Amino acid sequence: MIDIPYAMAGALTGFVVGLTGVGGGALMTPILLLFFGIAPTTAIATDLWFAAITKIAAARIHGKAGQVDWEVVKRLWTGSLPMAFLVVVLITLGSKVQKVGWLTQAIGIVVIITAFGLFFAPKLLNSARNRRLNSPEKFKAMQPALTVSAGAVLGVCVALTSVGAGALGSVMLLYLYPLRMTPHRLVATDIVHAIPLAVVAGLSYLFAGMVDGHMLLSLLAGSIPAVIAGSLLARKFRARWIQIALAIVLLIAGVKTLV
Repeated sequence: MIDIPYAMAGALTGFVVGLTGVGGGALMTPILLLFFGIAPTTAIATDLWFAAITKIAAARIHGKAGQVDWEVVKRLWTGSLPMAFLVVVLITLGSKVQKVGWLTQAIGIVVIITAFGLFFAPKLLNSARNRRLNSPEKFKAMQPALTVSAGAVLGVCVALTSVGAGALGSVMLLYLYPLRMTPHRLVATDIVHAIPLAVVAGLSYLFAGMVDGHMLLSLLAGSIPAVIAGSLLARKFRARWIQIALAIVLLIAGVKTLV
């Protein structure tokens, strides 16, 4: 039976994901921790699979519009997937997932960093655009290696906290590709990158029995129709004000998670 509060949380998160590409982990994990009192490991485990499945629905719509930059996605995967796999193996073998007591603090820190990234994204974009125009050859030569490195950072963050693939990823892509990443291409590319990353990061949690199946189904019951609606509106809607509102919510949630 569908749990209505979970479904409503899933709908809110799904709509934001479809519209902006942000929120699968950055919004859902704090909601599960703060409003539902879910244990950190269960929140992370369930959210990873929630994000992966929800973003599949969004990716189908954005992909049909031809907005995915596959070259950038492949560069991100080169860094993120191996690092995510390495992290989850180390956690599982080294300390047993259930006993990682610092996860709540790690989630809070990543959420706060994510919030500041959303706040200052336009300034970072302007700085990167100036560098791109002033030193085009040097900037383009560094893009592949920096993109792989950015992917590696995202892989670690997502594997540890389920947070970062959307919000931090979008900020990184804006800085690395200030001319290439239009708003709609950014959302589509970010979403497609996040899907296998969430699956890889979620495998060890799944095998450890930390995924709450009932909660996941309830979240998806709300998120799937909402993420489709958000994705369809994404090309007709300027989402900057939603990012600012989301950043404020994330900052408050991150601080509350730490105290």
